[in-house]
Amino acid sequence: MSFAIEGVFCAAATPLKADGTPDLALFGAHTRALIDEGCHGIAMLGSTGEANSFSARERMALLEAAIAGGTRPDQLLPGTSSCAVTEAVEMTRHAVQAGVRGVVMLPPFYYTAFSDDSLFRYYASIIEKVADDRLRVILYHIPMLTGVPISRDLIARLIAEFPDTVIGIKDSDGKIENMHAISARFPGFAVLAGADPLLLPVLQGGGAGCITATSNLVARELRFVFDHWQDPARAGEVKAAQDIIVAWRNLTNSHVQLPTVKTMLARRRGDMGWLNIHPPFSPLSRDEAAQVWASMEQLEGAAA
Repeated sequence: MSFAIEGVFCAAATPLKADGTPDLALFGAHTRALIDEGCHGIAMLGSTGEANSFSARERMALLEAAIAGGTRPDQLLPGTSSCAVTEAVEMTRHAVQAGVRGVVMLPPFYYTAFSDDSLFRYYASIIEKVADDRLRVILYHIPMLTGVPISRDLIARLIAEFPDTVIGIKDSDGKIENMHAISARFPGFAVLAGADPLLLPVLQGGGAGCITATSNLVARELRFVFDHWQDPARAGEVKAAQDIIVAWRNLTNSHVQLPTVKTMLARRRGDMGWLNIHPPFSPLSRDEAAQVWASMEQLEGAAA
């Protein structure tokens, strides 16, 4: 099965300066490093990227910084959703004109008493206003944060109306049965797991890959699983890579995930600027950070 989008995509974290503005140079270096570490591409400005804590102007500047840092536009999947359709259109148009591979789009998440009809209207209005044949949309299903699930019937309607535009979904709800059901119902529609340990079962169920937070740290292992999961001769190596992925994912969840990922990146990249985070999140305490760094050292030692 071939897909318009497939592979390992990092839900990239976004570094900040001390004043809370994006550190554009560090972000450009980070996205380039993730490609070098094995990611097929970067799904920037999603949940892990603190997208909804940035202005539209800041989000567009971050996209430009990723490109300036050496990541090709066709390796980028920026999040361009907004509760304001006009703002979503502006960011989506900017991304398409920059030459990105596609955009990742949440449903509107403040007013949540939606029917499939109203959600269809939201997505259709953005697609029609952008009015560019190059646009490719990946839906973003994360109902525990948005309160707005993306149903399979809505997917069917969007594919029927925009078959060359709506090409996939990031499913972060953690229910592998739903991911397999989408793959079975819509062959060729790219189902991308939103949790690192689910990459392998998603691929086994006919999916296309992943967009995940821990790929900020274990891109090589995720890429190994993606490249070799169908090779029986390497099943042991795939399992070993999967075990590493699960261990690092568990560590990112040992405290609130987003500040924990940034704390881990501070050590991995050797730059304490990674500890800066937007409210309402708070940095880990010194003791928590020390525990996380000690655990990282243990995991790295075990893998050596």
